[in-house]
Amino acid sequence: MPTKKTIEEFLKLNETFPLIDVRSPAEFEQAHIPGAVNIPLFDNEERKQVGTTYKQKGKESAVLLGLDYIGPRMAEVVKQARKLAVNRTVMVHCWRGGMRSASMAWLFETIGLKTYTLEGGYKAYRHFIRNRFSNEAKLFILGGSTGSGKTAILKELQKLGEQFLDIEGIAHHKGSVFGPLGQKPQPTNEQFENNMAAAWQKFDLTKPIWVEDESRQLGKCGIPNPLFEQMRTATVIKINVPKKERIKRLVNEYGSFDTELLAQQVNKIRERLGGQNTKDALKALANNHLETVADITLIYYDKAYNYGISKRSQEKIFEINLEKDDPETNALAILEFIKKVEQ
Repeated sequence: MPTKKTIEEFLKLNETFPLIDVRSPAEFEQAHIPGAVNIPLFDNEERKQVGTTYKQKGKESAVLLGLDYIGPRMAEVVKQARKLAVNRTVMVHCWRGGMRSASMAWLFETIGLKTYTLEGGYKAYRHFIRNRFSNEAKLFILGGSTGSGKTAILKELQKLGEQFLDIEGIAHHKGSVFGPLGQKPQPTNEQFENNMAAAWQKFDLTKPIWVEDESRQLGKCGIPNPLFEQMRTATVIKINVPKKERIKRLVNEYGSFDTELLAQQVNKIRERLGGQNTKDALKALANNHLETVADITLIYYDKAYNYGISKRSQEKIFEINLEKDDPETNALAILEFIKKVEQ
């Protein structure tokens, strides 16, 4: 018999056994538990027809229609499950832990696979992960003006054994109007939350977790409210890097992109940058004076960052001056600095 598990038990088992999501391809594409494999009981149109039949004719008619759909595919579904199984064991879930997962679990058990199902289904998982972000964590925010190399420093800290929640990496977006350049397509907002939760679950919340200072929205991905609220009240380590170093980094990061593409992005901040500054930036871009472009756009970004950090509790902001854009050296300097902050 299939064994139902709570979400906590289910996620623990998922560290060992493969997870099969039996929802429709459209549901899976919208968002899924990271690492899950989609073996749908019904395709998108079939799911729609079964649902309509259930509403209009009742459960029995819907079940019979479902059997008509799944019958010819049962052998193929079993082959896929057997191929995925670890120690002849699989895990299965649907939307609410109802008939779809129960039916697949019965099928897998019938052919000799030990099967675990998720009590409450994917809906229970979503409720669980959003609550997890409410758990108090020891957050440290790495702040600093655009071009300071914050992400590079955080990755060095991670190499040194620190916990780092890479929000920009998970969102496939660097936060600014230039943020999507060179990035993979963004996940749905729901999938973004799921992927962040998978990273969050691995952390020890009693030890420092480093996060880059971010606005709530990164492209179409929004940081969940419980986590964002913690970020806004956490200790900030604000790094001050000379502007010439920041300009050099921005040119290295974005200078290889197509000039027309960069011009489009500059135009997106025209109102906030100002007409003359925009004109000067576009002229410099056309002449390949990339340092000038970076210098001008920083007028807006520095002003915006300074405004944002002024809204934080100043008692929780600790500043450190860094002379060079050297992530490895700067990471070590920050670790030494944080010891004084925590005293």
